[in-house]
Amino acid sequence: MIEVEKLSKIYGSTSALKEVSFAVQQGEILGFLGPNGAGKTTTMRILAGYLPATSGTAKIAGYDVHEDSMAVRQLIGYLPEIPPLYPEMTVEGFLFFVTRIKRVPAGDRSARVRLAMRRCGLLNKQKVLIRKLSKGYKQRVGIAQALVHDPQVIILDEPTVGLDPRQIIEVRNLIKSLAEEHTIILSTHILPEVSMTCNRVAIINQGEIVATGSPEEMSNKLASGWGYEVEIEGEIQEIETGLKLLAEVPGIESLEKIKSDNEGRLRLQIKCQPEMEPGKEISNTIITAGLGLCELRRVRASLEDVFLGLTTGEVAKNSVINKEKSERNIELKKDNNQLPDPWEN
Repeated sequence: MIEVEKLSKIYGSTSALKEVSFAVQQGEILGFLGPNGAGKTTTMRILAGYLPATSGTAKIAGYDVHEDSMAVRQLIGYLPEIPPLYPEMTVEGFLFFVTRIKRVPAGDRSARVRLAMRRCGLLNKQKVLIRKLSKGYKQRVGIAQALVHDPQVIILDEPTVGLDPRQIIEVRNLIKSLAEEHTIILSTHILPEVSMTCNRVAIINQGEIVATGSPEEMSNKLASGWGYEVEIEGEIQEIETGLKLLAEVPGIESLEKIKSDNEGRLRLQIKCQPEMEPGKEISNTIITAGLGLCELRRVRASLEDVFLGLTTGEVAKNSVINKEKSERNIELKKDNNQLPDPWEN
């Protein structure tokens, strides 16, 4: 439905987009993520026909957004970050105006307007002037104008800005229901929103697409270096022995002590090598050492970890720091062949 190939946009000497390529299939919800200034809004404006690209192509339903701009605009609904509203019009009057400029047949306008208001929870505000609405309701009107003409593709830039938690859930459910009949690109800074709403994710950083895939696939990209959190209890000598044995378990990359909320217990963060799942060996080793196994929990990268790792390098940096700290904590001291105090923070 949407095909973007080597799309670039240059402002003077600044490259806002650098050969961006991605595709969105019919009925898919694509979450478009990136830090401020990464190129999200520029990409959406090009797709909506508001902004020409410097080079590359973008097609919607087979129509080139530059060569067939008017045809593309008939096929899309676009909600920019600041909703394009006329404050002196009523909600109903504004939506009727949108149906006219979107060339909805006169006989269909009333039904389309009422359906859009019902979907966005605006039926009780239809006669209210837009300027009198709260920010949350104005956002709803913005979403309604994007879908009132029943477009094939809907482009939403931060659609839940200004909404309270209940309204966010309602909009989330609305977006998911729209995917049954529409293809959607959703730009947001709210990462849980993407996990709960989108089928696929594209992360853009400094004008380049750095990763695409489902939220699960994105989390698996940083699966290496992640492992288990373990809470153990026992005498200090037993813990020293247990740590030494754990450090020798195949597949364990590093061990790090973290603070436990329970007195007399020690928590460990165990990082594993790629494709390794030594959970059974970890539990057996702890029990063999005579320690109490209070908790063993698998830890995987979240979408937030993926986002930070790909856009700032924070995860990778922290992994290096943790590994160095763990080596200092776990490796045997050469002089006396003793581990450091396991209760030491």
